[in-house]
Amino acid sequence: MSRKIRDVMSTGTAAVEPMTTVARAARVMREQDIGDVLVAYDCDLFGVLTDRDIVVRVLAGGLDPEVTTVGQVCTPPPVATLTPDDTTDLAVELMARFAVRRLPVVERGGCPVGIVTIGDLATNEDPHSALAGIGRAAPNH
Repeated sequence: MSRKIRDVMSTGTAAVEPMTTVARAARVMREQDIGDVLVAYDCDLFGVLTDRDIVVRVLAGGLDPEVTTVGQVCTPPPVATLTPDDTTDLAVELMARFAVRRLPVVERGGCPVGIVTIGDLATNEDPHSALAGIGRAAPNH
């Protein structure tokens, strides 16, 4: 059964400005135990930076995370966004169409307010699903 995105999205999503260093963004991810941050300036969504972006684009690319900015390496403006009033059915459709595991949630006017992941959607459908943990960073042990 389809629900509103507001009912399943993560609202504690962190956002950083494009000029933030990758090292600082990584510390935000660690502190908040998350695997991605939205990259935004005021209400303009600039992109999404994931832990995978840091590994593949920065570390494996030989870039210095202390001077490289998130604006240089984040995934550019998302292929799609959702609003809190959109449905989970639309989220599933967009994730499948664009082969992505997370979509930013923005208010009217474009201000980022959260993110919805494939794990959020799986948990919504079946809380015991093996996919329920996908899309979230594993807890630090």
